[in-house]
Amino acid sequence: MRPVTPGRLAIVLVAVLAGSSLGGAAVATSTARAVDAATSASRVSASTADSVSASSAIPLGQAVGSQVASTPTATLAQLIGQKLIVRMDGLTPSADLLGRIRRGEVGGVILFGSNITTSTALVALTAQLHAAAAAGGQPRLLIAVDQEGGTVKRITWAPPTLSAAQMGATGLASVAQAQGTAAGTALRGLGIDVDFAPVADVPSSTASFMYRAGRTWSFSASTTKTLANAFALGLRSTHVLATMKHFPGIGFATLNTDSYVVTINASRTALAPGLIPYHNAIANHIPLIMLSNATYPAYDAVNAAGWSRAIGTTLLRGTMGFTGVTITDSLDGTAAARGLSTRSLAIRAARAGTDMILLTGSEASTGSVFTTLLKNAESGAIPLATLQASYARILALKAGL
Repeated sequence: MRPVTPGRLAIVLVAVLAGSSLGGAAVATSTARAVDAATSASRVSASTADSVSASSAIPLGQAVGSQVASTPTATLAQLIGQKLIVRMDGLTPSADLLGRIRRGEVGGVILFGSNITTSTALVALTAQLHAAAAAGGQPRLLIAVDQEGGTVKRITWAPPTLSAAQMGATGLASVAQAQGTAAGTALRGLGIDVDFAPVADVPSSTASFMYRAGRTWSFSASTTKTLANAFALGLRSTHVLATMKHFPGIGFATLNTDSYVVTINASRTALAPGLIPYHNAIANHIPLIMLSNATYPAYDAVNAAGWSRAIGTTLLRGTMGFTGVTITDSLDGTAAARGLSTRSLAIRAARAGTDMILLTGSEASTGSVFTTLLKNAESGAIPLATLQASYARILALKAGL
């Protein structure tokens, strides 16, 4: 995450769009070039760059089929595609996945251990994925991994060398920041843009599944705030995007929210300490926040955080002032646990205004999600204004890389 000048990026985006004949959604490549030109002396950060108001920066158009009215190149397919972070099958990208990336139907790829062999192979893989987006004139592709440390570390040979629990035991922000810097340096060198870390969950007891997995820093919200944010700042120093997770906190959960239907029946007062790390992260311009798969009746009795407007917009943006990009946790496992299709949860997340959607099913299944979302956008079931607001934030995020 590079040093940021939020006002400059807002001015650049508004000027580019207002001075063009585009209307509707911005053309991704034009916006990216304008930002690059305006920041040649000082690269902008993906964090407060996200403070650009979508309503002012991108005029709202009218949907006509799959094309946004008055927009010759920015289609609904691109507005939908930029929302999706998808899993790749196997060790090499399929022709179909590369084609989707070139057409702008994918905004990012998440890599798992099954995609990774050696450093040399990984560098070649990420270069191929990035090249596909560039060849199609699309915004930079995000390539992400879960590189928390400890039990969740997809690239086994790369830092961090300590788990969150081990870093927490030292109590030293300097250790956490050094581990974040080392992780970011390694990831950047491998062509990876995003670390889905750090965890910011504060366990309520030793029954917490996150605590039992060694993925939490401390039972203290204050210590968690300090160390999680130090790790994120370490990542930022290497221009790798950090991701705070899992908002508004799953420290009370005793079962894995990826595999079970979890409802956290804590009051707002009881949940408040779990928000402390996020307040500090927002002040530090964290670029990405991942929403949890748990349901919080104190905020929304029906929808889990990933597809809750009350949590992702009213609480996180309205009350807490977050202006960056929100992303769901993986929807596939929680959909199966709920007896629902991933497609149905993706629609709910898009309608709620969650910016990006994480999909860890097969390439065929993620292609099906894209098709379903596009049909819903064409019918107006997903409001165009909501898609454009997310698109503006995603473009701003990518412009800083």
